Amino acid sequence: MRAFARCVPAMQLYRSLSSISANSDPRVVAIGVFDGLHLGHQQIIAEAKALAKTRGARATVLTFEPMPREYLTPDNPPPRLTSFRERFELMRSFGVDDMCCLRFGDVQQLASEQFIDSLLVGRLMASAIIVGDDFRFGVGRQGTVEDLVEASRLRDFDVRQIPPVVCGGDRVSSTAVRFALAEGDFGRARAMLGRDYSITGRVTHGLSLGRKLGFPTANIALRRRAVALSGIFAVRVGGLGNDLIDGVASLGTRPTVGGDQVLLEVHLFDFDADIYGRRIDVRFIHRLRAEEKFADLDAMRSQMKLDAAQARAALTAPMT
Repeated sequence: MRAFARCVPAMQLYRSLSSISANSDPRVVAIGVFDGLHLGHQQIIAEAKALAKTRGARATVLTFEPMPREYLTPDNPPPRLTSFRERFELMRSFGVDDMCCLRFGDVQQLASEQFIDSLLVGRLMASAIIVGDDFRFGVGRQGTVEDLVEASRLRDFDVRQIPPVVCGGDRVSSTAVRFALAEGDFGRARAMLGRDYSITGRVTHGLSLGRKLGFPTANIALRRRAVALSGIFAVRVGGLGNDLIDGVASLGTRPTVGGDQVLLEVHLFDFDADIYGRRIDVRFIHRLRAEEKFADLDAMRSQMKLDAAQARAALTAPMT
């Protein structure tokens, strides 16, 4: 993920239908969930930006929060690749003019005609709609791209459907990225994302157990119902200066000490500073092993030493 401190253009954020001015400039609207902002998503956004530039329109992304499957299956949500803030920062770094992130519950019951007439045309003033190959919309996902094309003939907007991006012979998708991360295949995840997979968050106070064991950690609370990976990792951390800092991270429930909530803990190599309250960007480079429960803290400390040594070696090895 790009460093969030980098100077990027301003982007207007809309979180409700009522906040969108119906008298604004026309928009080229890219629609999708965009979890992960992988290469397929980036292609849709690039097409929207290019077309908006030729038309003097605003490149606008229409997305939803929570993600549709989080809303529809709250007891079994898909692992999140990006939090709302991470999506926002990535959209901004890609040069989007407007990000319209609506509550999914507010739009899920719209009939396909309402979705087109009230939202896309009436509120967003869409002169063009850009979607992916699997796009559906409206109540019950009954609306199709063919419905958009049919409506466009009467309502004077264009529709462009972007074909899937293929990586290593397979279609790039959020599901494929989740699978690669769960398998510890960070090279494949990196290829589909166009960047290292990362999680950002604010450093919070913990139990200080790591410091007592000789491995002080930065603790990151995860603002997502489910994560796509777990275990021990070699990482690089941004947000603490101009350079990335190498480290080793644990992402899991800490079974040795009776933990029950998923937590991201990062030990930074050759670093000693008070960073409580700082927002950092943890980039996952290599998976070392699965999380495990140790007999006691001494056994866990011994393994942490091995993990740190293996992480240092992995971070100096050629990238794969």
